[in-house]
Amino acid sequence: MIKSRAGLFTTTAALLFMPSLAFAAPPEVVVSIKPIHSLVAAIMKGVAEPSLIVEGAASPHTYNMKPSNARALEHADVVFWVGPGLEAFLEKPLDALAGKAKVVELEDAPGITKLPFREGGAFEAHDHGEHEHDEHAEGEHHDDHGAEHAEASGEEAGHADEHHHDEHGGTDMHLWLDPMNAKVMAGAIEATLIEADPANAARYKANAKALDDELTALDKEIAETVAPVADKPFIVFHDAYQYFEHRYHVRVAGSITVSPETMPGAERVSQIHAKVKELGAACVFAEPQFEPKLIKVVTEGTDAKSGTLDPEGGAITEGPELYSTLLRGMAKSLADCLSH
Repeated sequence: MIKSRAGLFTTTAALLFMPSLAFAAPPEVVVSIKPIHSLVAAIMKGVAEPSLIVEGAASPHTYNMKPSNARALEHADVVFWVGPGLEAFLEKPLDALAGKAKVVELEDAPGITKLPFREGGAFEAHDHGEHEHDEHAEGEHHDDHGAEHAEASGEEAGHADEHHHDEHGGTDMHLWLDPMNAKVMAGAIEATLIEADPANAARYKANAKALDDELTALDKEIAETVAPVADKPFIVFHDAYQYFEHRYHVRVAGSITVSPETMPGAERVSQIHAKVKELGAACVFAEPQFEPKLIKVVTEGTDAKSGTLDPEGGAITEGPELYSTLLRGMAKSLADCLSH
C-alpha cells in the first residue's frame, strides 16, 4: 500500500512538471477604455480579468501613457481598442510595444453602425483658418430635429479632432453609446477570444449569450426611461452622444465644443448661451472629466438646468457591470433633468 502511494505520488509529480502536459494559461488581454473593457470583462468572466489602460476618470481624449500601460502592452496576447480616431495616444505604443499581440480595432467590427462627425451650426465647426470646410455649412446634419442643429456658425476645435477627421474618414468614434453597436462589438470580442483561447470557448460563448440578452433588456429599459422627455432640447459639453441620440430619438440641440482637448473661446460660449435662450433648452450637461465652470456661464440668465452625463464611465468603477451602469445612468440623468 505504501509502495503504491509512493508510485502514485511520483507519477502525479511527473505529470505536473512535464511542460508538454501543463495547462495553457488564459491569454493576457488589454483593453483601451472602460466601456469596451466592461464588454470584454463580461465575456471573460470566470476565465480571467482583462487589463485596462485608461483608468479612473481619465479620458482617452487627453490621456498620457504610463509605464504600467507600456508593460501591459508588452505582455499582451490580445488588445482591444475602438480605433485611432478615439485613442490616438495608442497608435505608436501599439506599433512599438504590442508586436506579438493580436490587435482588434472594434470600429471595424462587421455590421457596426457608424455616424459621421457633425460640424457647423450648433455643433462647432472644425475650422482653423487653414482651409475652409464649406461642405459643413448649414443643414449638413440630417435628422428629425434639423433646423436647430444648423443655425449659428462655429469657431475653432482642437487640432487632434481635425487630424482624426482628415485621417479617419470623419467618423464619430463614440460607437458604444448605441447598445446595438455594443452587441456587434461583443460578437467580435467573443470570436477573438475563442480563437486565442479555444480551451475556454464554451465559457466565452455562454458569457457572450448572457451579455447579448442583457443588452437587449437594457435597450428596452433605456427607451422607456427617456421616451417621456425625448422632445425636450438639451445642450451637451462635447458632441459625444450621436449614437445615443439616434437610437433613442432624444433631442441634442448642440454642443459647447466638439473637441474636449481645446476649450471654446468667448465667442463660441456666447453663441451657445444665445442658443440655450433661443431654444428654451431645458438642460445643459457637463462631463466629469472636463471643466464644469463653462456650464454655469452658458446657463446664466436662462431657465436651463445643469446636469452631468458620463459617456466614458469616468465616475463608474470598472468591470463587467460598468456598461449597463453607464447607459442606465445617462438615461436617468436625462430623464431627471429634462422632466422638471
